[in-house]
Amino acid sequence: MPTQADKADAFAALHQPGNPLVIYNIWDAGSAKTVEAAGAPALATGSNPVATAMGYPDGEMIPLETVLLNVRRIVACISVPLSVDFEGGYALDAASITANTRCLIDAGAIGVNFEDQIVGGTGLHSIATQTARVGAVVAAGAAAGVPLFVNARTDVFLKAPVDQHAAHLPEAIERAQAYAKAGASGFFAPGLTDLALIAALIATTTLPVNLMMSPSAPPAATLAALGAARLSHGPFPWRAQMAALTAGYFAATAHQGKS
Repeated sequence: MPTQADKADAFAALHQPGNPLVIYNIWDAGSAKTVEAAGAPALATGSNPVATAMGYPDGEMIPLETVLLNVRRIVACISVPLSVDFEGGYALDAASITANTRCLIDAGAIGVNFEDQIVGGTGLHSIATQTARVGAVVAAGAAAGVPLFVNARTDVFLKAPVDQHAAHLPEAIERAQAYAKAGASGFFAPGLTDLALIAALIATTTLPVNLMMSPSAPPAATLAALGAARLSHGPFPWRAQMAALTAGYFAATAHQGKS
């Protein structure tokens, strides 16, 4: 039986530049079991699907206790590693972030997405502030004896219009390098879709790079060829399921009102 540390090591090993780990993000135990049964070697939640599935808005509006309960339920019914979208760690100061992350590890998670936008506020944390926050997440894994995969996410590109992404690339690179020094395991740049910018980012960071498979993203094979190490589908599997549910309802009730 693999230990939690074994699962963390296995999860890290799946991040191979050019042969990326595909994360088809799940939101509860049922979706986790379904995606695992389809052959996924690892799973990850998305904060938006988890919150929305439980009736909350995204942005740390779902209580942390509910997030932890959901993680425990998922871990109890799967055998593959689970990473959790932990947004901003439900705290600002380093000590609270470490404590909250330790609770997540105790619930069974072996990895986290940890973002640099100011949740509930505007803009991003400064590089110095976020570097300390990333270090606090890393410290929680070290204290627990689990090599937690810390996927440091930047919202630089999500916060900027697409035609300004080139101007923001230097900041993204600086953040990737700073987060790496703080002990991050990977770097997540959702919203970045330009091939030349993606190639430049991958070439200038030592961390495995995670990209988002949004409807506007390049094909997975193209991103793999550029050296991506992880491709996340984010909220889009949830949205597809809700669209199918809506379509099914309309199909089921199409006869109503007809003579």
